[in-house]
Amino acid sequence: MSPARPAGAASLAPARRPRIPAHLRIFVGLAVGTAGGLAANLLAPHAAWIGFIATNVTQPIGSLFLRLLFILVLPLLFTAVISGIAAVRDVDTLRRLATRALAYMIGATVLAVLIGLAAVNLFRPGDGIDPTVARQMLAATAGTHAIGAAGESPRTGLNAVVDLLPAHVLGAASQGSLIGAIILALLIGIGLLLIQTDRTRRIVSVVEGLFQVGMRLIELVMRFAPLAVLCFMFDLTLVFGWQLLAILGAYVGVVLLALLLHLTVVCSGIVWMGGGMRPSIFFRATQEAAFVAFSTASSHATLPTSLKVAEERLKLPSGPARFLLGIGASANQAGTAIYQSVTVVFLTQALGVQLSLSQQFLVLAICSLGGIGTAGLPAGSLPLVATILAIVGVPPELLGLLLGVDRLLDMCRTVVNVTGDLAIAAAVAR
Repeated sequence: MSPARPAGAASLAPARRPRIPAHLRIFVGLAVGTAGGLAANLLAPHAAWIGFIATNVTQPIGSLFLRLLFILVLPLLFTAVISGIAAVRDVDTLRRLATRALAYMIGATVLAVLIGLAAVNLFRPGDGIDPTVARQMLAATAGTHAIGAAGESPRTGLNAVVDLLPAHVLGAASQGSLIGAIILALLIGIGLLLIQTDRTRRIVSVVEGLFQVGMRLIELVMRFAPLAVLCFMFDLTLVFGWQLLAILGAYVGVVLLALLLHLTVVCSGIVWMGGGMRPSIFFRATQEAAFVAFSTASSHATLPTSLKVAEERLKLPSGPARFLLGIGASANQAGTAIYQSVTVVFLTQALGVQLSLSQQFLVLAICSLGGIGTAGLPAGSLPLVATILAIVGVPPELLGLLLGVDRLLDMCRTVVNVTGDLAIAAAVAR
């Protein structure tokens, strides 16, 4: 029998310090990184020690964080889809979920592109840029990235650690292999749903165990998100500073306005009319996922947080939520579709090229399809934007003008992508 604890002993134990919420720590990293990058850009933009810090500290830390996430995200996404389908336990229910989800995704993506095209044609941000200045900005941006590439040639320190992790995970995903993996997971999940024996139930149990392991590992990696965000924002503001912000401010403003309209109108309508939930309650419940989406700029990296929010905050059934969010991470990219449509028209305006109605309809069709199939990875939409530019007769190299602000917009459009996934999940799962 253990001895009795003396009276008042509990009061002598040191009080636990309350933990700062994850999204607040991420916000602190965001603020510190932005302030540091702007200060470096203003006070010593070409200093050798600034370049050394960016090349050997901040850039490899950000790369290391993303590579660790993407190594874990692919198996997590694979197991989430399989276990989500298997948890439905009924083929008819699965068919209804898939049909409704696809209808919501297509409708939301088409509306997103229409909002983007309307905003960029109404405000015409590209008309304020002199084509000569645009070419000078392109040359300056290309030179900056060339210097960075040259500085990375001796792979030492943290860069050597980054090289140990495979980068082909990102490349394979951007080339469409991720969609193939999701299709394979769908087929396996449907097969497990059709054949319910003791052996298949054991397979489902193993898959669910792997899913839980993946969630835990990503949770450990996400503890370093504030530091990674600090590094991302330092690099971002170091590159374009206040001057480029002023030049491209109109473009950024139009993209952000279109994204905000989609959130407040389309997503709110889906939640209210489809899910029977007040939009204010929905947005409060999903703010954690929005912060993680903003920090990682990846729908796939945000998937664990989205699943947690769906089950714990929105109280959605775990099986349908896993299935819908697993599919939505790749197949529902409305924010990306907005970005693509605004970017294409903005760059044509900057060159003085006027797109005809038929050409803008072509942009609508390609961006809508691209919004459904674009990989949910940082900068995953740039290859499609380059393809659309080539189709409408604009040099794809002009994307170099936007590389500085792409990271910021990538973070913002990922918030719309993830919030849209949760909105559709809330509407369909209920």
